[in-house]
Amino acid sequence: MRDFRKYLDQQMSDPEFAAEFEAQRPEYEAIRAVIAARLESHMTQKELAEKTGIRQSNISRIENGSSSPTVETLARIATGLGKQLKIDFI
Repeated sequence: MRDFRKYLDQQMSDPEFAAEFEAQRPEYEAIRAVIAARLESHMTQKELAEKTGIRQSNISRIENGSSSPTVETLARIATGLGKQLKIDFI
């Protein structure tokens, strides 16, 4: 992990890279939040799919970053996890 941190720190010195990295931050944070909440609930993607009616393959795409979920989809995921969706502007 230290090697990645070192690499990322070096890349962040490039203003263009840093701007793109920051632009992607909200999406990555949403992905991390979905994964963390699912794991905290001790659920597999398949179990979450069954509770939400969202196909397991779509949950996988959301978690691996190849699909951007809508707010409605995030709300369905939150409900399936027994949680509420909260969006903040900071």
